[in-house]
Amino acid sequence: MEAAVSIRGLRKVYTGLRSEPTVAVADLDLDIPVGGVFGFLGPNGAGKTTTIRCALGLVRPTAGEVRLLGVDVGSRLVEVMDRVGGLVESPKFFPTFSGRQNLQLLAAGRGVATGRVDQVLGEVGLNDRADDRFASYSLGMKQRLAVASTLLKEPELLILDEPANGLDPAGIKEMRELIRRYGESGSTVFVSSHQLGEVQQMCDSVAIINHGRLVTAGRVEDVLAAQWVPLVVTIADTVAAADVLRRGGWGVEPGAGSGELMVSAGPEDAPKVTRALADAGLYLSGLRQDRRTLEAVFLELTGDGGSE
Repeated sequence: MEAAVSIRGLRKVYTGLRSEPTVAVADLDLDIPVGGVFGFLGPNGAGKTTTIRCALGLVRPTAGEVRLLGVDVGSRLVEVMDRVGGLVESPKFFPTFSGRQNLQLLAAGRGVATGRVDQVLGEVGLNDRADDRFASYSLGMKQRLAVASTLLKEPELLILDEPANGLDPAGIKEMRELIRRYGESGSTVFVSSHQLGEVQQMCDSVAIINHGRLVTAGRVEDVLAAQWVPLVVTIADTVAAADVLRRGGWGVEPGAGSGELMVSAGPEDAPKVTRALADAGLYLSGLRQDRRTLEAVFLELTGDGGSE
């Protein structure tokens, strides 16, 4: 099956008259499957927004190719524009018009039935404020209206750069559920976000980039499983226990909680860890496999990250 987004050898170099060239994206290869939600992660300056801009035809790449729904963006973007919705920065709305009026203008310009306006306002939770002036909207409400504008055409592929920007916790939850529903409907959502906990909850697959290069990609559970996961030992005498375990050949680090040790051992080693401690007269009160989060994996793979 053709990928929803296919990126091959994408490279973007910014040049300045008085500065050294900056490589924003370095020979990136990436395939995003059709259907579901795909998370695009990386530190600030990793190249996420530049990649998205290249994909939407807003920036011309230095080299490489991007295909959306099987269509080459560089030469045939117009053929696929009506099937793709994109949000990189908020569109320019008329401040004295209501949210509904702004969407009605966009719908008319795109040949979208006016009834679709009320549908998308409901989808983003703006029905109650639809007739208020755009200028009176909070940052989060403006972001919701921007997302609503991308949904007017009911796109097969939705590309969103930080869609939860400016939202309060309730709004973030609503946005997550909206994106999740859209991905479950058969469409594809390609979303860039810094909110790693949200990405873990709403995405089927992810890619992590750093310094413009792909670090890892795959289904969320596979990315998490590929990283080392320690055993967490809970015991009263952590000093004596750490000494016993190190003499047994295991790496040991202090755990996050009181009385916890992180032991470099897989689940198959749990009986051996228990026996080693018991033989030394030390009895643990808890033993579990650490639960990896996408945030922990992200930090391990990217270090301190980049800068804008």
